[in-house]
Amino acid sequence: MAARVALALVATAARLNAQHADTLPLERDRHPCPACAEWNAPQAPLVLFGNTYWVGPHGLGSVLVTSPRGHVLIDGGLPESAPEIARRIVQLGFRLQDVKAIALSHVHYDHAGGIAALQRLTGAEVVASAPAAAVLRRGTSGPDDPQVGILPPIAPVRRVRVLEDRAVLTVGPLALTMHATPGHTPGGTSWSWLACEGVICRGVVYADSQTPVSDDAFRFTRSRTYPAALQDFERGLARLESLKCDILLTPHPDASGLWQRVARRDAGEPDALSEPNACATFVAAARERIAQRVAREQAEDGRR
Repeated sequence: MAARVALALVATAARLNAQHADTLPLERDRHPCPACAEWNAPQAPLVLFGNTYWVGPHGLGSVLVTSPRGHVLIDGGLPESAPEIARRIVQLGFRLQDVKAIALSHVHYDHAGGIAALQRLTGAEVVASAPAAAVLRRGTSGPDDPQVGILPPIAPVRRVRVLEDRAVLTVGPLALTMHATPGHTPGGTSWSWLACEGVICRGVVYADSQTPVSDDAFRFTRSRTYPAALQDFERGLARLESLKCDILLTPHPDASGLWQRVARRDAGEPDALSEPNACATFVAAARERIAQRVAREQAEDGRR
């Protein structure tokens, strides 16, 4: 039965992707993505801790948080990631229709590109911040996104519920808190929840990207379309510093050294995924990257 379900799942997902087959090649020509194949490399699903599972490809985050009364999925990878994310959920023994909510970090194609297909496969409600919800509904980023000039569109998402900063997303007994962490995008969000194995519980944080990446035209120090970008970065980083952060996950797993920690766990260090200073280290590195970007922009302006 499980094999038949998986085969039907893949066929359904392929049909959903085929609906956009006439536009995807054109968009990839306009917006080449040399890293996409590497990001989307296969990855077996794995237990992270307790009821929290990695179901994304090797280079992009997609995390499933489960309960007997429904599950939450965070991030949907690339458009072509969606069938494999769905397949991994089934491989773990969960039913797609029990995914009741899909949340996200930010609305770039490498994290939100698969959300429309995953919503159709699961029937789940998508939840997002107000700025992110607007992008999801129309499928294109606005001029306030630092990367707008280099972003391909995504398939629009039909049912999106807006959550406010610090809102708690509940599905059955699950309670995930949304944290506004903009800067990388105006609607960027991070998520925190408690995962337990028996009497041992860990604070899990899925921290949104905190990198000052942009197209060639954008300047963080003097943007007219997103003038609060630097202040938003600092506000979000301060929030991340304040969270209970035993296990840090990120939309790009390399940003939090996930696979190195998994390898240590597999080698016999049972609590290797837990690093109590992980968020502080992540924030310090982000502040350094932002400071370097600001200094570079200021130096460029000084030469003009």
